Amino acid sequence: MDVVIVESPAKAKTINKYLGPGYQVLASYGHVRDLPSKDGSVRPDEDFEMSWDVDARAKKRLADIAAAVKSADRLILATDPDREGEAISWHVLQVLQAKKVLRDKPVSRVVFNAITKQAVQDAMKNPRAIDVPLVDAYLARRALDYLVGFTLSPVLWRKLPGARSAGRVQSVALRLVCDREAEIERFKSQEYWSIAAHLRTPRKEAMVARLVEIDGRKLGRLAIGEEGEAKRVTARLEAATFKVASVESKPQKRHPQPPFTTSTLQQEAQRKLGFDASRTMQIAQRLYEGVDIRGEPVGLITYMRTDGVDIAPEALTATRRVIEGEYGARYLPSAPRRYHAKAKNAQEAHEAIRPTELSRLPADVERYLDRDQARLYELIWKRMVASQMESAEMERTTVDIEARDPGGAAMLRATGTVIRFDGFLTLYQEGRDDEDDEEGGRLPKIEAGEPLARDRIEAAQHFTEPPPRYTEASLIKKMEELGIGRPSTYAQTMAVLRERDYVRLDRKRLVPEDKGRLVTSFLEAFFRRYVEYDFTAALEEQLDRISAGELSWKEVLRDFWRDFQSAVEETRELRVSDVLEALNELLGEHIFPPREDGADPRTCPACAAGRLSLKLGKFGAFVGCSNYPECRFTRQLGEPSGDAAGEAGAAGANGDVVLGNDPETGLPVLLKSGRFGPYVQLGEEEKPKRASLPKGWAREEMDLEKALRLLSLPREIGLHPETGKPIVAGIGRYGPFVEHAGTYANLEGVDEVFTVGANRAVSLLAEKQSRGGRNRPAAAALKELGEHPDGGPVTVRSGRYGPYVNHGKVNATLPKAMDPAAVTLDQALALLAEREEKGGGGRKTAARKAPARKPAAAKKAAGSRKTVAKAGASPGTSKSKPKSKAKA
Repeated sequence: MDVVIVESPAKAKTINKYLGPGYQVLASYGHVRDLPSKDGSVRPDEDFEMSWDVDARAKKRLADIAAAVKSADRLILATDPDREGEAISWHVLQVLQAKKVLRDKPVSRVVFNAITKQAVQDAMKNPRAIDVPLVDAYLARRALDYLVGFTLSPVLWRKLPGARSAGRVQSVALRLVCDREAEIERFKSQEYWSIAAHLRTPRKEAMVARLVEIDGRKLGRLAIGEEGEAKRVTARLEAATFKVASVESKPQKRHPQPPFTTSTLQQEAQRKLGFDASRTMQIAQRLYEGVDIRGEPVGLITYMRTDGVDIAPEALTATRRVIEGEYGARYLPSAPRRYHAKAKNAQEAHEAIRPTELSRLPADVERYLDRDQARLYELIWKRMVASQMESAEMERTTVDIEARDPGGAAMLRATGTVIRFDGFLTLYQEGRDDEDDEEGGRLPKIEAGEPLARDRIEAAQHFTEPPPRYTEASLIKKMEELGIGRPSTYAQTMAVLRERDYVRLDRKRLVPEDKGRLVTSFLEAFFRRYVEYDFTAALEEQLDRISAGELSWKEVLRDFWRDFQSAVEETRELRVSDVLEALNELLGEHIFPPREDGADPRTCPACAAGRLSLKLGKFGAFVGCSNYPECRFTRQLGEPSGDAAGEAGAAGANGDVVLGNDPETGLPVLLKSGRFGPYVQLGEEEKPKRASLPKGWAREEMDLEKALRLLSLPREIGLHPETGKPIVAGIGRYGPFVEHAGTYANLEGVDEVFTVGANRAVSLLAEKQSRGGRNRPAAAALKELGEHPDGGPVTVRSGRYGPYVNHGKVNATLPKAMDPAAVTLDQALALLAEREEKGGGGRKTAARKAPARKPAAAKKAAGSRKTVAKAGASPGTSKSKPKSKAKA
């Protein structure tokens, strides 16, 4: 019996069926070892020796693998065909050697780019050894990421409270987002006017031409900059006669794009399907590992982590066969198209992402897939087929029109594009991050010398716009162009930036939070080299050369560590005042925006004598007055100041906004900002009534009416008809609710808490009671994920405390960041296995465990967090405190 090791149970199940008897295929469930999250896991003083810990979830699996290998004839490592896959095989081999179960058994490594029967069987015929340079490249990357993170992050914690972490690739990606935001803030909009003539040919066909030249002066886009000039030019054109000066038509061809790489797939999936990078990779992983089609597991796409655009000859032949059969010989080029990677430092030797069987049309597999899987498969299939189709043939026509008036002459131009043959466009057209009008419509038939009649002259005012914020798609594209990161890192980088609260998504655009801008400015001020684009790209190139066996991985680490350690040592003596002054300088326009009255934006608006500056508190940075404690003016970052604050409402002495007075008490109603967000407060007495703004309520949209509604909570709706006890409506940590005698029922939205009546509340409470109690029925399954390796279905369900995965009597809560609709079977199995190892079952109460021992630095940090939590009571309603948004 030969033992085969792969990463996931889904992959194991598929390959087991392909190999048949004589093979036992086991899953490692991803990486089995990692560097412990503590100081000393990578030791530069010992020539970068590394300590590895076996993941707690992996111990049982490794024990099962070791037991199987002990009685096996041969070990075959068949993990993914990339650096991470090579590393997993190496780790498994290291553990088995340490357990001394291999003895003299032969060990081989096989790789396949697609999980199909033919690909797997071919791989088994061509075994090789572990690729040592590829493992060295993994070790170098892992060590670098560890050294940067565990060396730089403590510097951030000490010098910039509130910062979460820094990372080798993460921090450079964040700098891109912050640099774009600074560029937008510096942008000065400029007015300009365009002038168009609506004309008719002798055959009464309409056309539009734009002014491009007047009195021999060529007009750029911004040439007409104010309304007066636009009116003067318009008046001249209204008195002019128009004649066609020339007509020029040029044939053009548009060629298809290459099949998908990891980054282009992530970009297109966001543009066309709305998936973020992580979601795209989760779905692609499932398509790669295999789905059940007519009772058989089938891998539908090739490996999805690649920056190669090459295609296997047999796949090209199959694609051309599909094109001819589905679209006809006219759409088939005379020879297959060959593509070369354009990405900087592209080094992967894998094929592009494509369907494993091109004759498997999207319509053929749609009924075996969920909606998102079907949509992504269709996108991949269309891109692959279109990449081998004939080019689109266009005709671009340019018509120059002469306009003569008593004062001189002008030239106008009309352009249009006609598609003579649609070619690949009949199937696929690449999406765009920002739509533009690069091509005009179709023009009427027209000849030089023909007169044109004027319908009207139209002048339109425009303003130049700043560059757009990055989307995930455009940020990944930019990172790829600069050579920052690699296919396997993009999705994780995007996720980390959001999880650390360094950026937020606003209409799919990445907006840097103030915390992210502070971190970026700090790194630019004191570690500039390590967030430079060229430096990061050059380091990536060195890591690629390690993969190719051209460089020693430890030599690269030595060179990096020598300079990096010196830079860190220099910051140890930094005073906080030095850090703050550097940040004041770098973020000046953002923190202290210009005032409309022209006054110094750093003059304190409360005392007029002090100077505003960044201050660091236990909870992070804020703006304060230099005259503290005489002047206690403070302002949260991102709040309006000076004139801007005056527009929102009357500014109080501490930078609060007075929304008005309560008509019942006469007390002022204040809009304030606390550690956990904005809130409203009634009066300034010792224990004022407060209410946090609920989710979805923006600070800038608050007024007196809304504030008084919040402060009226909790409100009594009426008495329950059965018990005579009051029913109350309010907003708590889990959102809006109604409550009666200790029973709570959720409301659909915040607005309903102010309008819900007694009948509706009694009905909701009755429904909640019917579902409550120890014997309440199990939650219905939201999604069926598949069969557990031990038998029985694995499902996603919705519970009282959020979504969870279930198998038999074992439930495992989904992490907050995990989308229930996107959970894969592999992820569910890993969560369930972890829950079982902790002794978790159905509805048992988890046993209390003594806290794990912490290193001294961690204890000190934990103590600091406790002090912070104790000191930082958040404003809330009179009955409850709002849920903290901070993450420990």
